Amino acid sequence: MFDAEAKGVQTPGTGTAARSSVELTILMPCLNEAETIAQCIRKANDFLSRHKIAGEVLIADNGSTDGSQLLASELGARVVPISERGYGAALMGGIEAARGTYIIMGDADDSYDFSNLLPFVEKLRDGADLVMGNRFKGGIAPGAMPVLHRYLGNPVLSFIGRLFFNIPVNDFHCGLRGFRTDAIRNLGLQTTGMEFASEMVVRSALSSLAIAEVPTTLSVDGRSRAPHLKTWRDGWRHLKFLLMYSPRWLFLVPGAVLVGAGLPLVGILVQGPVRFGANIALDVNTFIAACFLVVLGVQLIVLGAIARMFASRAGFLPQTSRAKRLLGWLSTDRLVQIAIILFLAGLSGTLWAVKQWSDVGFGQLPSYIVPRILLISLCTVLIGVQTAFAAFLLGVIEIPFRRKSLS
Repeated sequence: MFDAEAKGVQTPGTGTAARSSVELTILMPCLNEAETIAQCIRKANDFLSRHKIAGEVLIADNGSTDGSQLLASELGARVVPISERGYGAALMGGIEAARGTYIIMGDADDSYDFSNLLPFVEKLRDGADLVMGNRFKGGIAPGAMPVLHRYLGNPVLSFIGRLFFNIPVNDFHCGLRGFRTDAIRNLGLQTTGMEFASEMVVRSALSSLAIAEVPTTLSVDGRSRAPHLKTWRDGWRHLKFLLMYSPRWLFLVPGAVLVGAGLPLVGILVQGPVRFGANIALDVNTFIAACFLVVLGVQLIVLGAIARMFASRAGFLPQTSRAKRLLGWLSTDRLVQIAIILFLAGLSGTLWAVKQWSDVGFGQLPSYIVPRILLISLCTVLIGVQTAFAAFLLGVIEIPFRRKSLS
């Protein structure tokens, strides 16, 4: 994936002496940044010199065709060519090649101030594993951040990140951040696009790394071309990543809400309509909707349990005590048993309702309850069938893990 054989690149486990003498790597991903990269490198070198920090400037080049590599080399930066395209791919290659104990990464478009990185270094020296910049506290220059990003995209995604993962970060997507090199390498980050920024923070939080935040500034970038970031495409990729890494919020919470809303309505309306005043009545239409809420909610809960189990087994979500209990309880056999019980209960109710209908010659039923019992029973049959198929889906997912445990 990464061109680790490039001149000057040392893969993890090699070049111990070189690594031990470098405290800080200032890492910049680069794709055609000839207009701004020189200024960024000069600021970074000036910072290292002023604060007498043993460091290096590392450019993770993602296939530039405008001479960015030559400019960087002439200014003393180490250039690592990364063959796989993508923001995350460039950064992962740079992280693997870095020699520093710590890394501070930032875009090479001159929007971040590489001459003022001391707050990041101090937090790292104090024991933080990941230090995030906060542009909203440090200051955003007029025109530096699109209005949609500043007032909608970033605040919403940052709120979701805090809600889903309890991460104490208010600027989830700040590109200027520092971290302990070995801690981030050990996370095994995978995403190659812009969502890499989210993955780093989420995986750090899930691994209980120490996360801190410092104010930083954002200036108008110095490029004449359009940025690589695409608002809707990359915003969706970030949101999708956050949802996929949180089965609880993607499946379990919505499922519980639907069941919690549907079951009381089913219980209230099973005996007949409920009236509110002279003109408002909840009757069979509301009852049908409530039954479907329960069906959908149960389906989401089952899918959420399977997703959480797989995430724990695959290792990209931690095995909490709750997850361990779920792993110990959830199995194909147990779900099939539950499915059979639900199916038989629903079938019994269906047969009872049909018998009541036949007793009146399949004509007009004298009671509100019979058709409602029939609908509840059919929904129970449906839930049973869905649970049975989900059980076998779980069995298919478990096959690789069973084989691995036997080998």
